[in-house]
Amino acid sequence: MTETTAHSRPRLPVPARAARFFILLAVFICAACGLVYELALVAIGSYLLGDTITQASVVLSVMVFAMGVGSLLSKRYQARPALSFAVVEGLLSLVGGLSVLLLYGSFAWLSVNAYQPTLVLLAFVIGTLIGIEIPLLMTLIQRIRKQEASEAVADLFAADYVGGLIGGLAFPFLLLPLLGLPKGALMVGLLNAVIGVAVVLWLFRTDLTRLAYVGLSAGLTFIVVVLGLAYYFAEHFEVDARQAMYRDPIAYAERSEYQEIVLTQSLDGRDVRMFLNGSLQFSTLDEYRYHESLIHPAMDGPREDVLVLGGGDGLAIRELLRYDDVDSVTLVDLDPAVIELASTHPVLRELNNDSFQDPRVDVVNTDAFQWLRDNPDNFDVVIADLPDGTDVGTSKLYTIEFYALLEQALNPDGRVVVQAGSPFFAPDAYWSVSHSLEEAGIAVTPYNVDVPTFGNWGFYLGASERESGRAPELTLPDDAPELRFLDDDLLSAALVFPKDRQEGDVRPSTLMHPRIIGYHQDRQAWRGY
Repeated sequence: MTETTAHSRPRLPVPARAARFFILLAVFICAACGLVYELALVAIGSYLLGDTITQASVVLSVMVFAMGVGSLLSKRYQARPALSFAVVEGLLSLVGGLSVLLLYGSFAWLSVNAYQPTLVLLAFVIGTLIGIEIPLLMTLIQRIRKQEASEAVADLFAADYVGGLIGGLAFPFLLLPLLGLPKGALMVGLLNAVIGVAVVLWLFRTDLTRLAYVGLSAGLTFIVVVLGLAYYFAEHFEVDARQAMYRDPIAYAERSEYQEIVLTQSLDGRDVRMFLNGSLQFSTLDEYRYHESLIHPAMDGPREDVLVLGGGDGLAIRELLRYDDVDSVTLVDLDPAVIELASTHPVLRELNNDSFQDPRVDVVNTDAFQWLRDNPDNFDVVIADLPDGTDVGTSKLYTIEFYALLEQALNPDGRVVVQAGSPFFAPDAYWSVSHSLEEAGIAVTPYNVDVPTFGNWGFYLGASERESGRAPELTLPDDAPELRFLDDDLLSAALVFPKDRQEGDVRPSTLMHPRIIGYHQDRQAWRGY
């Protein structure tokens, strides 16, 4: 076999019309694969760091820039378009297919600081390879049958964009539910390699020297073997990488529709911890400190009907149900998998006293913001036990708009309590919550306690300004059950904030200006946590 130039017409094994169809089909499939790689990079970032907007912005901007770089580089490879295209597709399938495992591994075994450079590097490499492939495909199409440049571009881009549509829809509705993120990316890499390289080996074999043909065949075999082995060992890799991120052995792990749920248990069995997307939710060593501080001050008043936003582990409900005069508890939590785990796992059931089995408890699995918008009922007590507003998805739960909806759900003499993060590690974020609550018409009393596994932690006890306009006093009910941590003296101390953590110059957070994200991401925030 002899290698032909870019301007000579190849001897094809099928008619030119059929060959052109197969090239456009390859464009379609490769475009779908490329978009899946892009979405996979965004998804793994949101899983590990929780900040979907930032991860999407980084991936998209780097990849678009890299595609431009790749388009310029493609000029160097136009002399041998078939061979160059096959090599590019082989590299793209290998890097794209392994990208999720590489990122997960860098996050688990290196550090969080190593993750972002790895993400940028992978996005740049994948974008560059995608940028190279489009001009090469244009050359191959023109070699099969000459046509007007505008017509060739229209056909190529039509196949490319439709392929992107299919890849974009297949990712959330097919690949993730059936295969999961690591295996889904690997399967797409296998498809990309087989289609991208095989179409050259078949259609353009007369363009290749014997050495190039053997080399591409061996390369395709190597890629298929590597991706196949990675697919086979993906679950073992994920288990080992996940374990590397936690101090204690993992007792349970699940990837739900919304997040990664992990339970760890110390070797002596005394310390069981729940993590959601890597963030600690509680430790059995001291969770009672957090939940007693969250619940009982809000119960010094009317408490027949209680609303809990978040708290899917059932620990806040456990404290509420210790009051016999609580008639109903409505819990709104986004993820049904957390509720299912808390309702069935033996350790969690014992810890929450089987709270979900109590007939007074009604569980609603939906977004808390949307639920409040549609809610027609009023409550005596509202407990906001929600994840910190560190990203776009959670920041809306710490805005004036959200608290205005919450205030409308309060009875005139009702009380609300909000967990607001750490006044020590993220003081600006903590005090911003105060301003957002007050702007929404809720008068608040700030307080803080020490929870060893969390550190110094802060809350707000609030009441609607419609009734008295005064912040509620931080007290315990006279009929409070016996508590392990909280008493009146400790609550008096909880009102005191040290001089270096007093309220600073911060502003409230809104849907259109979620300042709380910036306060959490400030360079000084969470340092040493």
